[in-house]
Amino acid sequence: MRASELQAKDVINIVDGRKLGSIGDLDIDLETGLIRSMIIPQSGRFFGLMAGGEEIVIPWTQIVKIGSDVVLVDLRQGLLESNELQESRSGGHSSGY
Repeated sequence: MRASELQAKDVINIVDGRKLGSIGDLDIDLETGLIRSMIIPQSGRFFGLMAGGEEIVIPWTQIVKIGSDVVLVDLRQGLLESNELQESRSGGHSSGY
């Protein structure tokens, strides 16, 4: 699957059925080539080009299923808040693809 195909999919949290958004970026381990996490931009950010808003970082281990139209993830509220807090402290830095 290509990164551009992932970008076209909506990300849904199976815990509460909430749509988190669409994939804006991937965090890739450059040594292994494996995807570490998906990054969902919030408040008008796309590829990190527009300032403002938080990002939701979803570890690859939290992905339940990648379907034809959606990516299902299992994010408990505590994990979601922890990721948002971590991103706001780090300035939202992530590696692109």
